[in-house]
Amino acid sequence: MNTASRSDSVRGDGWATGGRTETVEKRRHRVVVIGSGFGGLFGTKHLKHADVDITLISKTTSHLFQPLLYQVATGILSVGEIAPATRLVLRKQKNAQVLLGDVIDIDLEAKTVTSRLLNSNTVTPFDSLIVATGAQQSYFGNNQFATYAPGMKTIDDALELRGRILGSFEGAELATSQEMRDRLLTFVVVGAGATGVELAGQIAELADRTLEGTFHNIDPRDARVVLLEGADAVLAPMGPKLGLKAKKRLEKMGVEIQLNAMVTDIDALGVTVKDADGTIRRIESSCKVWSAGVQAGPLGKMLAERSDGTQVDRAGRVIVEPDLTIKGHPNVFVVGDLMSVPGVPGQAQGAIQGATYAAKQIKAGLKGQAPQDRKPFKYFNKGSMATVSRFNAVCQVGKLEFSGFIAWLAWLALHLYYLIGYRSRIITVIQWFVTFLGRSRGQMAATEQWVFARLALEQVNSDEEEADELAAALGAPPANGKLAEKAKAAVDRRVG
Repeated sequence: MNTASRSDSVRGDGWATGGRTETVEKRRHRVVVIGSGFGGLFGTKHLKHADVDITLISKTTSHLFQPLLYQVATGILSVGEIAPATRLVLRKQKNAQVLLGDVIDIDLEAKTVTSRLLNSNTVTPFDSLIVATGAQQSYFGNNQFATYAPGMKTIDDALELRGRILGSFEGAELATSQEMRDRLLTFVVVGAGATGVELAGQIAELADRTLEGTFHNIDPRDARVVLLEGADAVLAPMGPKLGLKAKKRLEKMGVEIQLNAMVTDIDALGVTVKDADGTIRRIESSCKVWSAGVQAGPLGKMLAERSDGTQVDRAGRVIVEPDLTIKGHPNVFVVGDLMSVPGVPGQAQGAIQGATYAAKQIKAGLKGQAPQDRKPFKYFNKGSMATVSRFNAVCQVGKLEFSGFIAWLAWLALHLYYLIGYRSRIITVIQWFVTFLGRSRGQMAATEQWVFARLALEQVNSDEEEADELAAALGAPPANGKLAEKAKAAVDRRVG
């Protein structure tokens, strides 16, 4: 009897045909990970020594350390320190492949993921799937606010905001009236969560320390920083004690904190606010930032619709099973900000622990463990932290609450620990040393393109034909100047 051996990507068992027996080499278990944030990266790295082939699909080329985005926006750190290239991070992990693309479809029956890059689709099969796409900014149904108040979720957001902040000071230097100068020197931060508190504090320090004495016609210390919160407390999830400490520290720095203030409208020149007593008032401001809420991306809704019985919560997060899977599909895990699990906050630790748990279940499955034998996911709360200013932070670890310099040192240590790469850690320490002990900041470059590029791209992408033109232009030199003219016209309209 003639025996042969061959490889087959579809079947993994022996089969007989034509009077001979062929042995098919069993392919490795295929794991697809969607997203390169904390959940996606840690899930991938935890499978480094597993007998699997991993494909990580992400619409960005980098792993973003989102908690430090506000330091990019205020000139403390560069993008490279908080967003290393995912390919470089995983370069030594031989069982991992990285694909750039935006996931547009997940077929749970066929077990495939379809991603799109420019005008090309890629279909990737999977045996196990980890969905860790994170969350995006929520404007609570008022998406038009994004035009004038960028969020703080992406690198583009941070660079755009840096351009808006520094551009406001430059505009104030050239202002021809006090009214215009006051509007340009008023900075409004919407949302008093950790991001809002950290950003408001850094804008105040940027004006008071770094920019002091750098202008001729204005004093940057005259800048007005307003922190708006629709609820009745600062840092509400951390409790009243720490929230009050953060509030007092910000107020000492000159930040105006307005609680029970609901934003009802945002335009180019300011913010409309409704107070608890129903009073409608106006804050004239040229530079606004939105940090008031988050919502899950569209993949959460897609997964819920395609699995029998799975639902999403009000923020679009997937209500998962105890083992972080969706109903009827024990091989599909949802982790990080996309999952809805009681008691698990939308923070890096939730994503890391969820992804690590999912990876362990995949490895256990390779050893023969049945899905029904899995132990439920349990989240270990390692605490919450937020910086308020240099040398001052608030920290909550279990029932222990503390603030001040010790909390600030703990914050520094924790964030350094989770930064990817020794180079990033060393440079970050140097940048922090320069910024916090001195007055200088190493990343003060800003361009008009950072401010207006997003708006121009949105205009160019307003219809399918224009989107195809953009894809073609990015893939090869354009045949004419039509695309460039459209982009320029879009910018001119926004600026005008």
